[in-house]
Amino acid sequence: MRDVRKLAGQTMIYGLGTIIPRFLHYAVMTPFYTRIFTDTSDYGIITEMYAWIVLLLVILTYGMETGFFRFSQKQDEDPEKVYSTALISLMITSMLFVIAVNIFIRPVASLMNYPDNTGYIRMFAGIVAIDAFTAIPFARLRKENKPLIFSLIKLINVFVTISLVIFLLKIAPAVWERSDGWFRSIYNPEYKVGYVFVANLISSGVTLMILMPVILKARLLFSSLLWHRMVAYSFPLLLAGLSGTINDVLDKVILRRMIGEEEGLAILGKYGAAYKIGVLMALFIQMFRFAAEPFFFERARDADAKETYAFVMKYFVLTMLVIFLVINLYLSVIQNIVPIHYQEAMAVVPIISMAYLLYGIYVNHSIWYKINDMTVYAVYISVTGVIITVLINILLIPVYGYMASAWAHVAAYGTMILMSFILARKYYRVDYNVTRYIPYFMIAIGMVIFSRTFKYGSLPMELLINTILLGIFVAYTQAQDRILNVFIRR
Repeated sequence: MRDVRKLAGQTMIYGLGTIIPRFLHYAVMTPFYTRIFTDTSDYGIITEMYAWIVLLLVILTYGMETGFFRFSQKQDEDPEKVYSTALISLMITSMLFVIAVNIFIRPVASLMNYPDNTGYIRMFAGIVAIDAFTAIPFARLRKENKPLIFSLIKLINVFVTISLVIFLLKIAPAVWERSDGWFRSIYNPEYKVGYVFVANLISSGVTLMILMPVILKARLLFSSLLWHRMVAYSFPLLLAGLSGTINDVLDKVILRRMIGEEEGLAILGKYGAAYKIGVLMALFIQMFRFAAEPFFFERARDADAKETYAFVMKYFVLTMLVIFLVINLYLSVIQNIVPIHYQEAMAVVPIISMAYLLYGIYVNHSIWYKINDMTVYAVYISVTGVIITVLINILLIPVYGYMASAWAHVAAYGTMILMSFILARKYYRVDYNVTRYIPYFMIAIGMVIFSRTFKYGSLPMELLINTILLGIFVAYTQAQDRILNVFIRR
């Protein structure tokens, strides 16, 4: 399993560009935002706008990343032509998106319920366009096994964003107070939330500039025939990705509208702060996906490909269960990154983190339809998840509020896993032996329930007992599967 060790190593390196930047963002920016924006409605605006950005990024990349990986691996295709075709395609669509938003800025702002903040919408369109276009240069770095460069650029992006946000929201107001010259004419201390988007737009521009050597070294080759084939392959992934993103962001968009504008934004701000702690699971999944997607495609033709996939799934699930326990057993400490008036929503963290663990299993398993050019099944699976998400949110938010939104994620991703396994048994069966994971899930969930209900008496006692629980779980996995020894031996 030397190849699996390589995957693990690259996963760790990609962590430099995903986990560390996102951790810095959560550890620095989440407490910063929630203390700067004492009105939770302001943080609700940020939560909602970034939900829209995630949704639009899926639309504007329209599955081209995976299409690029797939067609680059085909022996009868020129990898340079594949890269250039995908790059030009995303450049054109990203430019058209920015132009369209600026032409129809008023109706777009009204549609998003921000008629008085067209500046937000213009900046957010620029952020989405740049990030969508740079998806292919980043994909090329992944394909060429350059995780260090990939991670360094991601780190620079986050450091620029953090530095600008701190300056614009903390330092600049003090400078404005003392200034009586030009600075007062260019800085508005009341703009606040808008400066978050200013910082993000500038950092996205910096990322684009750094990626220019990767972009410009491409030969300008555009094949309309190849493009049609790539779109035909990628379009189902767009629909699947769009459906999956709706599963992910619908709650952030719908809560405000179902509860009411002002109260809804305030509740969304609290929910968004708690959600970001639970979604730490998604960061590890993203780190894994960056390394795993090209790895899976490269190994698809190997005789032992299915055994490799099964081993990777086992390694992935056990690792993610440990991360799930770390987040939830130490939640009493982690939750202090946000002020006390944001913490009432922390009950969603175990639910959201479990939901993303399930999503990670689905991402891992979904390789079956990608390597067999059966991406249409991704649509069937994801649309089913969307239907479940929509129904639960619409029917149960009026009764249970954001707790319904949290459980909707679990229901949707759980159903998607079930459908994926059922369909794969017919078209690309891999013996994952999923029943062996049931005891691990039961023990981990039981430990989290215990930690949320038991009266510890003091925080040090809670941390001591929960650390013992975590140690027991790790010892149990080692005794049952001896995964670390097997991993080293192979």
